[in-house]
Amino acid sequence: MRTDVDAFLCRLAQELRPRTNESGRALLQRMRSELPELSRYEVIGALAPEETAGHVAAFLDVLEHGFDTSEVAAPPQSLEIARSFARHGVPISTLLHAYRLGHVSLLELIQAEVPRLTGDPELINAAAMRLTAAGFAYVDRGSEAVVAAYQEERDRRLQRRLLLTNEASRRIGTTLDIGRTAQELADVGADDFAGLVTVDLLVSVLDDEDTYQPPEPSLLRRVARRSASDDDAAEAPAISGRTHTYPAESEPARVLATGRPALHRVAGSDPPARWAADSDSHGGADAPGGFHSILLLPLLARGETLGLVQFFRGGSSTPFDEDDLLLAQEIAARAAVSIDNARRYTHERSTALTLQRSLLPQHSVEQSAAVVATRYLPGGSRAGVGGDWYDVIPLSGARVALVVGDVVGRGLRAAATMGRLRTAVRAFADIDLMPDELLTHLDDVVIRLQHEEHEAGQDAGETTATCLYAIYDPVSRVCSLASAGHVLPAVVTPPDSEADALAVRSVEFPEMPIGPPLGLGGLPFETTQLELPEGSLLALFTDGLIQSRTRDVDTARTLLSDVLAGAPESPGPPDEICDRLLAALLPCRPADDVALLVARTRALDPGHVAALDLPSDPAAVSGARRFTSDTLTTWGLEELSFTTELMVSELVTNAIRYGKEPVQLRLILESTLTCEVFDASSTAPHLRRARSFDEGGRGLLLVAQLAERWGTRHSREGKVIWAEQALPGLRERGALR
Repeated sequence: MRTDVDAFLCRLAQELRPRTNESGRALLQRMRSELPELSRYEVIGALAPEETAGHVAAFLDVLEHGFDTSEVAAPPQSLEIARSFARHGVPISTLLHAYRLGHVSLLELIQAEVPRLTGDPELINAAAMRLTAAGFAYVDRGSEAVVAAYQEERDRRLQRRLLLTNEASRRIGTTLDIGRTAQELADVGADDFAGLVTVDLLVSVLDDEDTYQPPEPSLLRRVARRSASDDDAAEAPAISGRTHTYPAESEPARVLATGRPALHRVAGSDPPARWAADSDSHGGADAPGGFHSILLLPLLARGETLGLVQFFRGGSSTPFDEDDLLLAQEIAARAAVSIDNARRYTHERSTALTLQRSLLPQHSVEQSAAVVATRYLPGGSRAGVGGDWYDVIPLSGARVALVVGDVVGRGLRAAATMGRLRTAVRAFADIDLMPDELLTHLDDVVIRLQHEEHEAGQDAGETTATCLYAIYDPVSRVCSLASAGHVLPAVVTPPDSEADALAVRSVEFPEMPIGPPLGLGGLPFETTQLELPEGSLLALFTDGLIQSRTRDVDTARTLLSDVLAGAPESPGPPDEICDRLLAALLPCRPADDVALLVARTRALDPGHVAALDLPSDPAAVSGARRFTSDTLTTWGLEELSFTTELMVSELVTNAIRYGKEPVQLRLILESTLTCEVFDASSTAPHLRRARSFDEGGRGLLLVAQLAERWGTRHSREGKVIWAEQALPGLRERGALR
């Protein structure tokens, strides 16, 4: 029976052989009716007749000669169609659907011929079974071949796309210069992708003042151009004042208006106006000619149109297809982000630097506790503006606060955060907090900022800072300081005597605990106290002064110590010391921001401080008034006796009535006359509105009216209520040495 079936199938194949092309057309017609989407691809449509005829012939060979289906190769046209499917992005499922549909149709066509050649039911049944088995074997074998061809072509194109996108990532955006970045885009596009690339940017993108032109027509400037025939990459063209526009009916204008990329095949009937730039008024760009296909892509970044890039192909090169458009979109998107980054960086750096300088002290603060000089240097252009700051804050009791801090991060956000922290430090300093207490409150401020950023969807981990806060008291010559993750200051003490004046001065970095950076929360800060001789130098700085890629921190500290040890003795501001430090440690532009504060301490003449211990007895108030009158007479300030005695009377009465022993009155003559009353109670007084029949409650109101400033400062031993009176012409009295 098997021999009979083989002979019958051989005869069937011979009968159908003359109608191979006719059978192929029938199969093709059915596939086109059931898969109409394939008609969109011209290359597939051109190869399909030969491909279907080839399959008919190959399967007839299997039937006629009894070939093993594993030895029958798929027609070359089938492999080429599979590659075309891959090139045009047609899913592989569609390819396999078409392949199976064609072979099912071929089996149906052949089986329809069987009853015409025999009426034997057993032979018909046996032939049908053999045809089905051979058909499935042929389909399986052919499917493997076309799938392999499809995947090979897809892998090749994906690899090419990956190589080009990797090259674009490597070569585009190497600088923060807009013109250079645009030229890098043109250079990458002209390397084995397009014959010519042009880049036009909107004038508003290049305008430093961010003034935007009306949307119609879009005013552009040609900033980059590269041809594949150029021997070397072109230099970035100068961004001059020459501009151009595209006519409203042109393809480039349409792409700019809609923000959608376009693939255009140039026809001979296309009018030049579809591509030419209007150069009558602006001296614009010439329209290229001799190209058969063009890719037009808007440069879009963060929802904003920056300009237009055009890729041209001509001559014998393969026209652009949809896959090329996808690849060009990816390259243009990367370039657009780089161009926008350059634009935003330039704008943000300028804004941040302006903001930061406006938030730093604009002039020297009037205070006599120390002679201070400061410097601020922004980091390199690529690093961006940081959040370094310094401050000098006059405090009550002739004291002064010296502050240096550094916000982690760069740019406008860091500068704004710096301004908020500087304001918070001044507010906390105004209530006379100890350094460790002030840093604790400042830590809470940073944590609140982190929570606000987290609620706003920002990265809360970015907001952190370091800070060094020091308070110098010229009466006791004690410097109290605490650090929140900040580098230690340098302390330079003068020689012990005039005989040692030529000796090298001692430079030390005080051994003190460094607390955690601001923003961690839950960890303590500690205050360290140093007694400083008159004329000592304090150098407070941020880490940008001593950190460098070319040397370690210890080397930088040694160099800083050498400069400070050799600093000249001078009663004036230590500006020269600042300049020497910057010249020695930062011979070139620093990579990070630098804030530097150098202070030379002064001491208050003991004769300008008068103190009196008082018993907790109301009768002591009269003694406090006499002490005040005698002291002011000694200082030649009899004209202030009445107001000063009145304030002293009220402050001492409050301390005796509501406070705790010990009670002390202290008068300080400096740039102001300060009255201080200390008691061991931590309860702070407050102003209140006394009613007409109240016997008390008017004392602090009276002090507030008579004094120029008044306030309370707390310590671990108790509190001090102080009041200041202005003394015009006091500088000539020489209170401070």
